Amino acid sequence: MKKPLVQGTFWVILGYGGSQFLRLLGNLILTRLLAPELFGLMGLINTFMVGLARFSDIGIRPSIMRSQRWNDPTFIKTAWTLQALRGIGLWVICCIIAWPVSKIYGEIRLLWLLPVVGLSTVMSGFGSTSLISLDKKLEIRKVTQFNVVIQFISLSIMILWSYFQQTIWALVGGNLISNFIKMIWSHRLTKQIPHRFSWEKESLNELITFGRWVMLAAIMGFLALQSDRLILAQLFSFRTLGIYTVAITLAEIPRALSGNINQRILLPIFSSYNNLERHLFRKQLLRKRWFILLAMLGIILTITCFGDFFILRVYDHRYKDAAWMLPILSLGLWPMILNMSINSVLLVIGKPFYLTIGNFLKFIYMLVFIPLGYYFIGPLGAILAVAFNDIPNYIVIKYGLWQEKLSVTSQDISSTILLVIMIIIIGFLRNLLGYGYPIIQPLSEILF
Repeated sequence: MKKPLVQGTFWVILGYGGSQFLRLLGNLILTRLLAPELFGLMGLINTFMVGLARFSDIGIRPSIMRSQRWNDPTFIKTAWTLQALRGIGLWVICCIIAWPVSKIYGEIRLLWLLPVVGLSTVMSGFGSTSLISLDKKLEIRKVTQFNVVIQFISLSIMILWSYFQQTIWALVGGNLISNFIKMIWSHRLTKQIPHRFSWEKESLNELITFGRWVMLAAIMGFLALQSDRLILAQLFSFRTLGIYTVAITLAEIPRALSGNINQRILLPIFSSYNNLERHLFRKQLLRKRWFILLAMLGIILTITCFGDFFILRVYDHRYKDAAWMLPILSLGLWPMILNMSINSVLLVIGKPFYLTIGNFLKFIYMLVFIPLGYYFIGPLGAILAVAFNDIPNYIVIKYGLWQEKLSVTSQDISSTILLVIMIIIIGFLRNLLGYGYPIIQPLSEILF
C-alpha cells in the first residue's frame, strides 16, 4: 500500500495545487470585476446548496467504497438510481424554500437565484458513479485531470461573462454550464456498464442501512461546517460577509486538501486494513498519518505566518480586512486537520455515529459562541469563535478512536508541539526583519 499512498497523494496534492491556483487566479480577476456584495450573496446561496446536499446525503460514495459489491452492475445501478432521484428532489426543495429564504434575509434576488442554481443538483444526480469507482481503484490521476479541466472551464466562463456583464449571473452561469459538461463527460470516463434505472432490494437495503448514519453525520457536518456563514449573514453586512468569504476560502486550503486525501486515498487504503487486528490496524494508521500531518503542517504554517502579506499585496484595498481574519482562521484549522486525517477510520469500521455526535456538539458551539463573540468583541470575537470551533468535534472523535483501540493522541500531541515551535521560530524571525509577529501584526491594524 505504500506505493499507491505516495502516488495517490502526489496526484491529489498536484491536482489540488493546480485547482487552488486556478481558483486563486479566478478569484483575483473576479474580485476586480465584481462587487464584494455579489460574493457575499453567492456565498450564502452556496451554503444553502451544500446544506441541502448534506441533509439528503445517504452515503452513496462511502457505501460503494466499503461494499464487497462495489463492482456489481446491479448494485451500482441501484446506487445511481438513488443518486438521480435525490438530485431531482433537491431541486424541488430549492424551488420551495426560495420564497421564505428571500424573506428571512431581505434579498428578493434569492427568490429566483435558488431555483436556478438548484438545477446543478439535477445534473450532479445524473452524473456517473465512475468517479467513485476510479477512486476505489486508486486511479487518482484520471480523476484529478478530469476535475481540473472542469474547474478551468467553469472559471473561464465566469471571467468572460463578468468582463462583459458585471452581475451575479456570471457566477451562476459558470457553475451551471460546467456542471452540465461534468455530467455528460463523467459517463465517458470508463468503459463500465451504462447506468440504467434499477431498484434491487438487497442493494437498496445495504445502501440505506449504512447510509442512514452517514446521512446524520453529513447533516451534522453541514451544520458544523457551514453554520458560520448562516449566522454571520445575520451579524455582518453582505460586504463584510464577502470579505470573510475570501479569508475563509484561503484559510480552508489545508482542510480541503486534507479532505481530498482522506476521501480519495486514506478511505480506500484503510478499508483494506479492516480485517487486521486492532493493534496492527493502529500501527498502519500511525505510519500513514504522519506523512499527511507533516504535509498539512507546512501549509498551515505558510498561511498562518504569511497569509496577511498575500492579502495586502494581491487583493485590492476593499478586501484588506481579510488580512487579519486569515491567520486566525488558518491556525484554528489545526484541530480539524487532526480529525480529517483519521476520521475515515470510523467509517471503515462501521462507527459513523461518533462523527454525528462530534459535529452536533460543534454546531451547538457555533450557535452559542459566534453571537457571544460578536456581542462582546465585535467581528474579531466572531472570527475567533469560528477559528476554534472544531475542538468539541476533536474531543468526540478521539474518544471514539480510544474506545475502538485505535487512539492516535500521542501523535496529535507531538505534531501540535512541532507546529507551535515552528510558529514561534518563524514569528521571531519575521519580527526581527521588521514585519511584526504573525496574527498580532495584522490585528494591530484594527485594534490600534
